[in-house]
Amino acid sequence: MDALDRKIIAELRLNGRASYAELGRTVGLSASSVHERVGKLEAAGVITGYHAVVNPSAVGLGVTALVGIQPTDIAENDDLADALGRLPEVESCYAVAGDEAFVVKVRVTTVDELEQTLGRLRRIEGVARTRTTVVLSTRFEGRPNNSELGGA
Repeated sequence: MDALDRKIIAELRLNGRASYAELGRTVGLSASSVHERVGKLEAAGVITGYHAVVNPSAVGLGVTALVGIQPTDIAENDDLADALGRLPEVESCYAVAGDEAFVVKVRVTTVDELEQTLGRLRRIEGVARTRTTVVLSTRFEGRPNNSELGGA
């Protein structure tokens, strides 16, 4: 991966719908060269997909919580992660260092639904304890970090 690939990645992170021609103008390549490079980045697993960024509140998911999961002494982390992934309210799951093995991001419609989700989390085999932090507001989220890509 060279500096041009990094520029292409940085641009796609800002605008995943940019055409190859737009990307080419931005990075100084032809559309066909950009198309070829993007294809290679996808094949190499550097670019793993494209998605729409949705405002959770606009689709009725007004409550966000970060839940730390402390496993039992005999819990298998892979099994626990699989079980967490089966809950549709769990948007993200992070393996972390410390007393907790995982921190999950949960999005639900109401505080009552959060309470029900926490009950389901606590009943998962291998969960010893949870610690919940309710998000009051989101200042920023999912922003591209272009410093490692050589971007602005």
